[in-house]
Amino acid sequence: MRRSLGAAVVVCVASATALLLAHAAPAQNAPNGPPAGQIAPAMNLEQIKTPPGLPSLTVTNAAGSVAHLFPTVARAAALRAQNTLYFGGDPPLVYHSGGSIMPTLTIYNIFWVPPTLQNGGSTGMSNSYGSLMIRLAQDYGGHGIDNNNTQYFQTIGATTTYIKNSGNFGAFFVDNSAYPASGCSDSATPGNCITDAQIQAEITKVMGIKGWTGGLTHIFMLYTSSGEGSCFDSTSTSCAYTQYCAYHGFISGSPDVIYSNMPFGDTTNCQEPGIPSPNGDAVADAVTTAASHEITEAVTDPLLNAWFTAGLGYEIGDLCAYDYGNSDTGTFNTYDSGKANQSWNGHFYELQTEFDNHAYAGTGNTKGCVQTGPFALGPSSGL
Repeated sequence: MRRSLGAAVVVCVASATALLLAHAAPAQNAPNGPPAGQIAPAMNLEQIKTPPGLPSLTVTNAAGSVAHLFPTVARAAALRAQNTLYFGGDPPLVYHSGGSIMPTLTIYNIFWVPPTLQNGGSTGMSNSYGSLMIRLAQDYGGHGIDNNNTQYFQTIGATTTYIKNSGNFGAFFVDNSAYPASGCSDSATPGNCITDAQIQAEITKVMGIKGWTGGLTHIFMLYTSSGEGSCFDSTSTSCAYTQYCAYHGFISGSPDVIYSNMPFGDTTNCQEPGIPSPNGDAVADAVTTAASHEITEAVTDPLLNAWFTAGLGYEIGDLCAYDYGNSDTGTFNTYDSGKANQSWNGHFYELQTEFDNHAYAGTGNTKGCVQTGPFALGPSSGL
């Protein structure tokens, strides 16, 4: 059962801009660009097939939409055990020929905060919650996690393009219009549930209002308010707080629209016990790690056809889900008196690590999860 979030005050996120600091401090956790070359798997991992019956984090609905799920803590643990059983641990990420990455990034936040839920219950989002999501979007580009992305690339025709360690915050929008009638039925938020089709419709609506455009340099993060759940479709087989804590996908078009569904924070199902809260709001801090997870996965696999493992099809964030330490250096929470593992523009975050193919191959480590990357390959590494 999901922990009750209680009633919250409806946010006016517009006032949150006053809380945002100018970014004059030097970037931290940002090493220089990627090591030369690209690590190739030691074997043809494409020959490995997913064993029958194992669930996939990539789901498709009847409308043909595809999304990749960030699993709950319990589901991530179960999948990790299966991965170890069938594959002996985490394989590296594999580039799938012709797949696309996001070479640069602009992040747009949409906050959907109606006066009430569909069943008439209270809902809301605190000012601190909205402000933190805006600040994370402003800080993400140019720091250690985004720098780790720079080892990943796309090859389209004869042209190879690497991800750049750069990004911007585009804008935000607060929508206080009512949620549509529930299109799904879930156990965590009965009576208050929207489907992926309804989420896509909201994003498309706001893009039209604001004149925002899609493409492989923009991502749209849709944050819903407390008590509102979601399922990927009306069959209610993949739902927030029971199967996932967030997901990313794309709206097919010319251009495609990259987006992420960001349900309201849940420290019971979507955060490991005992994880500190550097910003004094445990629910909001739990969502920052989910947001970082989704942004990083979208950057490296926006159309779900580029970078993922063979076998279970994990993306860069899945391999390190709910891992907050650096598996190569042993560092953990070196900022904000031990409450944070990232310091970006003088702001503190507690974020999960991300997978580094170079660290995986360069150290013999079976879990190449890093807080900042990519791992620098030395002349004696043999790689």
